[in-house]
Amino acid sequence: MPQTLAPAAELVGRELETALLHERLRDPLVRLVTVTGRAGVGKSRLALEAVREVGGEFARVAVLDATAPGGWPAPSELSEPSGPSEPPAQSRSPQSPRPPQSPQSSQPSGRILLLLDDCDHEARPAAARALEALTADPRVIVLATSVEPLGVYGELLLPLAPLPVPGPRRGPASAAADPHALQEVASVALFVRRAREADPAFSLTLENAAAVAEICRLLGGLPLALELAARRLRLFPPHLLASRLRGRTTMLSGGPANAPARHRSLAALAEWSCRGLDGADRELLGQLSVYEPGFGLWAAGLSAEAAVETLLDRGLLAVVGEEQGELRLAVPEPVRSYARAELAGSGGEAAALDAHAERYRSLVSGAQPGLRGTEQARVLRELAAEGANVIAALRRLRERGDGEAAAAVVLGCRLPWLAQGRLREGLEWCDHTAEAGGAALPEAVRARLADLSGVFALALGDPQEAVRRHRHALALGKNVGDRRQNALVSARLGAALLESGDPAGARAVLVTALSALESMGVTGGAASAAASLAAALRADGDRRRAQETLDRAVEAFRRIRDGRGLAGALRTVAALALEGDEPDRADRALRESLRLYGAVGERTELPGLLEEFALLLMRTAPAQRPRTVRLLAAADTLRAETGAEVADEWRSAAERARTELSARMDWTDFAAAWAEGVRMAVPEAVAEALSAPAPSHRPSAAPAPEDRSLTPRQVQVALLVSEGMTNRQIAAKLDISEWTVVNHVRQVMRRLGCSSRVQVAGAVGRWA
Repeated sequence: MPQTLAPAAELVGRELETALLHERLRDPLVRLVTVTGRAGVGKSRLALEAVREVGGEFARVAVLDATAPGGWPAPSELSEPSGPSEPPAQSRSPQSPRPPQSPQSSQPSGRILLLLDDCDHEARPAAARALEALTADPRVIVLATSVEPLGVYGELLLPLAPLPVPGPRRGPASAAADPHALQEVASVALFVRRAREADPAFSLTLENAAAVAEICRLLGGLPLALELAARRLRLFPPHLLASRLRGRTTMLSGGPANAPARHRSLAALAEWSCRGLDGADRELLGQLSVYEPGFGLWAAGLSAEAAVETLLDRGLLAVVGEEQGELRLAVPEPVRSYARAELAGSGGEAAALDAHAERYRSLVSGAQPGLRGTEQARVLRELAAEGANVIAALRRLRERGDGEAAAAVVLGCRLPWLAQGRLREGLEWCDHTAEAGGAALPEAVRARLADLSGVFALALGDPQEAVRRHRHALALGKNVGDRRQNALVSARLGAALLESGDPAGARAVLVTALSALESMGVTGGAASAAASLAAALRADGDRRRAQETLDRAVEAFRRIRDGRGLAGALRTVAALALEGDEPDRADRALRESLRLYGAVGERTELPGLLEEFALLLMRTAPAQRPRTVRLLAAADTLRAETGAEVADEWRSAAERARTELSARMDWTDFAAAWAEGVRMAVPEAVAEALSAPAPSHRPSAAPAPEDRSLTPRQVQVALLVSEGMTNRQIAAKLDISEWTVVNHVRQVMRRLGCSSRVQVAGAVGRWA
């Protein structure tokens, strides 16, 4: 095959799509492949790269720009052997490389590959008709690019999505700010490569990593947008560029002069993408442009109507996830910025923002009954998915001075924000809403805001501030005369007094609050007060009464199906069990708590629970050191996300555990396990803890490995399996092949009578 020119720029992060496209073009049964995807996603570049790679396997290759003037070739014209495969210059995109020039005589197969680029808008009908004629010839294989499917019989689709982007920004110790971890994300890799082309001195560092990650998220991983942004680094450092993009991504321009007009700026790209929309579709796009990414159809008041499907087909609406069986959607950039500007220009932005705010005010209000029963986990997850839109609605309510509506939303977000770890944000919204409303807010509302601010202060690790705020709430509440609310505030004051080091004061307040709540039939509030009172009694050394009170709380939480409240009470159950030397009971309580927190996506309380479980593992399963390190690292990182602090005594216990583990483990193994834990999200951290072997107290110890005829190497493998290592990690540790490890693990399981790696870990734990 003669030499050909490479693409204008190397593909990044498209290994899978490239392999799939090559496979389809080589399949003798395939006649038409259409690469689909949003404008700017890199369809043409992928198609041209495929032609460069596999073109030599065809008798002839032709590249046509569907938007170029001139007629469409007939199959007989394509198969004429009179000249090379290169199309006329005007039929190629300005950025296109020359396709392979391969004389027909060197390819006896006689197959013809036609690349038909940009089959969109005005070119779409003619392209579809031409494809029907071309694919009638069995020798012709057509590779087309289009925003949406062409709808031709026999068409195979290869959807091309934007590149993956870094996850949401996490705490300072997280992988999100780690340049080495970020470099593995395809969107970051592309941005860095193009940035170095614009500025050879550029590099990804600890100082700019967070800003680069934010740029990639703001641009949604769209390759063209990333390339335009990278070129702007000649003018702006990453943090300033990110700041500019937060307001309007369509400010990016400066594409190559020889590129199509729509590829020279994001404003032009967005305008081209929206071209041809009818009035209803354009109106819907404008309304949805005020929604933050991740909204659900139901929350937005939509169904699977034709307009939604049209926007999805054209890439003007994107699926960004799924929660509770419902798709989460977003208007992607730069279309969102463009549509929002059009909406503002038409005078419809204020009405759209008001409608959005009212919809989410109703959503939060309507969710309140579900937060107190069997629907708790589902409702909390739904509100977490809609979290960004709830905050946007609050901002709009604040802008228009609707203090009571804003206060109602803030108060309705107590449990969702606690579960989501929005602690600092929640505290600030409480304070701002109370200050902005001032005397215009009813005193009862101001009392409840003060009380809620104390809840967030305590969750942030400032019990003295929580005590002050709860007392202020009680002072406001006395004038209102709401006995139920005052009893709830007193119960929360007692919890804050306990954390501030005053168990006697906490006990006195909690006894009174519990009695009042029980007399009024406030089951949930009484259960919470009883759980706090049990903790206070335990702190005073009255374990018997603590257990009795805690049993009442647990029973009440189970009866009303309050999973989050039950999870917190079970942590006290575990603490009492450990004081009574009952590790198996503590293990059961902590595991149930983990499952409950996992179900609601808990972020505030989970770090403490992970640490408690890790310390229990150190006591009951010393062979689980790598797993214990991972759990401690995950807890540390997840807590940093919330901004919460912990008491000095508890911090010292966690630090002692880390010191002991690092001393007992090889430093490389400790560092690797810690890095793995840092990268764990909530579901992975919960799963990691629950996969640990449970304590076993069988009456007779299992035979030593030698009694089961294990070889010395198999003993080594069994020990490493019990530490939570994967086959690959074991292979690296012992300097043997991974397949050899697989065989050893099988033999170990057979000889020990185990059916899983967890059982192997349990058997090894009993050797001592």
